[in-house]
Amino acid sequence: MKKRTVVASAGALAVLVIAVALSVRPGNDPVAAPQPVKTMAAMSEPALARLGNQQVTPEELKALLDTLPPESREQLRANRATLESWIRSRLAEKAVLEQADAQGWRQRPDVEQQTRSATEQIVFRNYLQSVSQVPADYPSAAELQQAYEAGKSQWVTPALYRVSQIFLGVSDPQNLDAVRKQAQELSRKAQATPAEFATLASQYSQDRISAERGGDTGLQPLQQLVPEVRVTVSRLKVGAVSEPVQSPAGFHVIKLTALQPAGVATLDELRERLTQALRAQRQEQIAKAYLEGMLTTATLSIDGAELNKVLEEKR
Repeated sequence: MKKRTVVASAGALAVLVIAVALSVRPGNDPVAAPQPVKTMAAMSEPALARLGNQQVTPEELKALLDTLPPESREQLRANRATLESWIRSRLAEKAVLEQADAQGWRQRPDVEQQTRSATEQIVFRNYLQSVSQVPADYPSAAELQQAYEAGKSQWVTPALYRVSQIFLGVSDPQNLDAVRKQAQELSRKAQATPAEFATLASQYSQDRISAERGGDTGLQPLQQLVPEVRVTVSRLKVGAVSEPVQSPAGFHVIKLTALQPAGVATLDELRERLTQALRAQRQEQIAKAYLEGMLTTATLSIDGAELNKVLEEKR
């Protein structure tokens, strides 16, 4: 597929993030309780959607939203299509489980074994988390400062370029010269009167998303730009308009409207992320120490002969 925009849509990335979050929703464990056949009383309860005997309740959606970070939660609230997709998927999942239960699938020996193993892992993870809680006051201001200084080389933020473009696509190779000439004419007009760039982009650019914003594609690092555009942007001065740049998709007339130099993120900017990372690291350390302590509470012995027998059988 040919690229038409200078940079991938941020909205598309946000939907991908939400989709990943949906895949780890509560109730997705293999040990979920069987779905009972709904009575008439149960069917009269409020539901977001129904499919035969199955329904998705408001409580299920609320539970899903509660698992998401605030930013992702707000994005999901505003994305009706993704919400409805989750509801349809959840109903289909429940319908499949209903069929499996009707055929006694949960009583199959292999399924029961997997269920026991999954249950053990869930109990293990939850209990281990409960005994490895990090003190509420960790990290201290001094520990946070120390971690920031130690990793300062990692906090460098790249230069960000605010780019506007007029994009002319080339769908037929026979039109290449005609499109090139049009791009050159638009470039001359924009170079003569840079203030009119937004008007020209709105009128002529075939990238309708950025055209609606006067050609503006927002702030982005060079690495997110189309390779052919990247070199041109790196050489432009703020306010300058480029000659037409040809990419596999067509021609781009570029204007650099702003430049945010590279720098080092401040501790205040990183405080929340760094705090979460340090707390996760400390919890992992506490959990590891707890497990190692369990191995020293009694004499540990490994029967090498029996181990060899098992290994030999599996060949």
